[in-house]
Amino acid sequence: MLKIELRYASHPDDARSYDTARLRKEFLIENVFIPDEISLVYSLYDRMIVGGAMPVNGELKLETDDVLRSENFLDRREMGIINVGGNAVITADGLVFELSYKEALYIGSGTKDVVFRSADNTNPAKLYINSAPAHHSYSSQKITVSQALVANMGNTESSNHRTINKLIVNNVIDICQLQMGMTELKTGSVWNTMPVHTHDRRMEAYFYFELAENQAVCHFMGEADETRHIWMKNEQAVISPSWSIHSAAGTSNYSFIWGMAGENLDYGDQDVRLPETLK
Repeated sequence: MLKIELRYASHPDDARSYDTARLRKEFLIENVFIPDEISLVYSLYDRMIVGGAMPVNGELKLETDDVLRSENFLDRREMGIINVGGNAVITADGLVFELSYKEALYIGSGTKDVVFRSADNTNPAKLYINSAPAHHSYSSQKITVSQALVANMGNTESSNHRTINKLIVNNVIDICQLQMGMTELKTGSVWNTMPVHTHDRRMEAYFYFELAENQAVCHFMGEADETRHIWMKNEQAVISPSWSIHSAAGTSNYSFIWGMAGENLDYGDQDVRLPETLK
């Protein structure tokens, strides 16, 4: 079963007045994984699609939807998938890919038949999905953490010692505009993406996971001079407009997956704001 929710974009002047409930309604994706469903949100920020597939009792076929106005889901799109559950088997136009925990798969535009299943339904796969419009068809391929571009950032003294794994990026594989990676915080560190930044050339989505039971993450968003926050639980996602900062602090360490779509593939294209300038 496929479900797609449409979400409109918000002007930053309007977002300043949102209360907690409105912020959560517009930007938070609370239920990423629903058993035996492909649950997606179509955002009008760079037309990024964010969500998850959780095959339990059988296969899940990626079908199209009226919002796409296309014969197949990926006729004009590319897709990135990172598995955060049990082992998965994904078939893309006859090619079979096996994904273990934290392994990624890129599926190129023009792919017609995509099927998800779990290798063991007692330990179902949880396939986190990002998809963006694509102008060219590139080969589908699997990317492991060992193939990623790795950057170690921050330090324990600032509570932000972390490892950034760049998985679906143009320095690793051929892509159109979609980029995805995974950041893992070390024990004792809770801050991510600090100093904060914005990038007008692309939007972003964060998916938080490996957060211990009874712990939470406070995601910071908004303009650097008008920040807001959203409290989040394990395995939830949040949409970040191009005008918004995107950072968080947790009540314990955690991991998160970042995904971007837009016109610029330069990972370093960022407008940084130092902590002492935030409001």
